[in-house]
Amino acid sequence: MSESNPIGGNLFGVHGAALSLRQQRLQVLASNIANADTPHYKARDVDFHAALRRAMGESPPGTPAQTQAGHQGGVTEVGPDGLVYRLPLQPSLDGNTVDAEYEKAAFARAALEYRASLSFVDGRVRKLMTAITGS
Repeated sequence: MSESNPIGGNLFGVHGAALSLRQQRLQVLASNIANADTPHYKARDVDFHAALRRAMGESPPGTPAQTQAGHQGGVTEVGPDGLVYRLPLQPSLDGNTVDAEYEKAAFARAALEYRASLSFVDGRVRKLMTAITGS
């Protein structure tokens, strides 16, 4: 299903990509919480702003422009799965880097952000339905 309108613009703007990225972040944070007691588990996160810039086709600030196909792009410190790995303030003896309290707070905030994005998209759909049906 395409998010483009007949004129060619993006129907939901940045909010469609944001909603998808926020869902991904919630899944990653939930995984961190679920693995809080797993030895050697490394806490991960989604760099939301960098991922959103990539999704929108923008380069992160400070990234050199790639003007020729053979030029090398900027280097980022992101894991091979596209996630960033958090360094703990107090490493555990078993090598686990999950701070359960931090993860729960981050999850709560991410859930609120997801709900805000969802509300915007829902409002946009309602406006479109009103325009289509006339009521």
